[in-house]
Amino acid sequence: MAYRNLAKKAEGVKGPTAPRKRYPPASQSQPFDAQPIGLRSGIHPLTDEKTNRYLQAYESQVKGKFEKIVPLLRDISALQHEQNFVERAQQLSNDELGFDLPNHVLERAWVTPLDMRALFAWCVFRSYQEASNSFFDSDPLKGAEGSSHAKLFQSFLSKCGFHLLDVTPCSDGRLAHSIAYVLRIPFSAVRRRSHAGALFDVEQTVNRWVKTEHQRYRESFPNSSSSPTRYLKVVTYHFSSIDPHHQGCAAHGSDDALAAAEGLQRLLDFRKAIENSFCCGASVDLLLIGLDTDTDAIRVHVPSTDSTMNLDRWVCASEIYKQTQSMSAERALETISRQVQESSPGQTDPGMIEFITRLIANNISQIDYVRQNHGGSYSDAGHAEHFIGVGIGFKEIHLRNLTYFSHLDTVEEGAPDLDVGVKIFKGLNVSRDLPIPVVVRFDYSGRVPGARDRAIDDCRRVNEAISVRYRDLVDDGLLHTFLTVRDRDEKSPAEPVGSSLDPSTKEAH
Repeated sequence: MAYRNLAKKAEGVKGPTAPRKRYPPASQSQPFDAQPIGLRSGIHPLTDEKTNRYLQAYESQVKGKFEKIVPLLRDISALQHEQNFVERAQQLSNDELGFDLPNHVLERAWVTPLDMRALFAWCVFRSYQEASNSFFDSDPLKGAEGSSHAKLFQSFLSKCGFHLLDVTPCSDGRLAHSIAYVLRIPFSAVRRRSHAGALFDVEQTVNRWVKTEHQRYRESFPNSSSSPTRYLKVVTYHFSSIDPHHQGCAAHGSDDALAAAEGLQRLLDFRKAIENSFCCGASVDLLLIGLDTDTDAIRVHVPSTDSTMNLDRWVCASEIYKQTQSMSAERALETISRQVQESSPGQTDPGMIEFITRLIANNISQIDYVRQNHGGSYSDAGHAEHFIGVGIGFKEIHLRNLTYFSHLDTVEEGAPDLDVGVKIFKGLNVSRDLPIPVVVRFDYSGRVPGARDRAIDDCRRVNEAISVRYRDLVDDGLLHTFLTVRDRDEKSPAEPVGSSLDPSTKEAH
């Protein structure tokens, strides 16, 4: 079966730190907000219960399919020497996962041991593809461009004095949901690029700033260049409240203070680069946010108007939750706003205060979400990702511990991020004789002639570089790749263009 059918911490990691959470199946025939989750008493007055319901159902539906893969393959492995094995295996797969397994792997089971590694990778890739299809076809998170949620947020952002929100979370999979879940921001209203340690590339970010300002000047999008708004650059670092010395940011050696300090320095470098190159640093605002990966509570380092931030002082959403739980919603918001103002090291723009107040209020819903569905803190305190996402794109990934991101143009420049991901998956998968699934992705603009072909070439180039860098894993069937491209100008899912499991390209291991 060819790849086309797929469409229809770091150092010292030894294995999963906790068993992966099992998710109950969610009916695909029901709308997400129709799934009850048994809300308990004591919900915060600012918590959006309806949104919590459909977010939980989406998480359950998508991650639940990935969690079914290993149990299914165990059942299939036990059948490989029985009569009508291929037919029975396909029936089981369709019943549990809703898609076929590759016949070219199943049909060889009578002469060689069934290649469970290839089947595992295939199931991960198909499950990812179906999640991508659903995301772009039905907008399950209700944050697509042009949606009412996106329009309302963009209006709010403009009211606060910002024309674009650019967020860099750490590439750790425990932050993959930081936009749609933790901060409750419509995904289409944010420019998101994940990097290990949240250490974004300053030069590339300057180039994106230039593109944004050029659009404002030439097209008055998202507003006119004469409007006195700013480009807001945000870094989200992370820490662990339960196991701070082991489950913090791997890129910073689980040193929370170092993660915050280096994130802030990268922000200041970006602002300085704009000032030195364009003499308009005042058009850039900066914000530093810390995320507790155990509870999803955030802490915000409130900036003054000149972007001064105190690394030892922040507004803590979990503390505010406790302080305001018995208040009315209106009084709770007033309390948040006052604490934001009091936490600033100097005078702060009113729009920034309003923006941070909204983020903390939104995060209170996520704190209740974790309380309702995960007992207050996640059972998978460490890494529990299902695949590595490599390249440029993955707009559809907004679930915690689903994907480890390695955003890169070339493997050479992105090697630090990718090596961290491979080390993580050596603990998660290879230690159990399971392969590392790698989805290579390059988005392109369909408005540019030849862009799709160049994106496919980029996929193949990166795929070849991965094969060379991790040759031992590839040769042992312990690393498989799935190549995809996507037209960013269309509301269409990722398009498969190659796979290490394609029999016309390479025999299964």
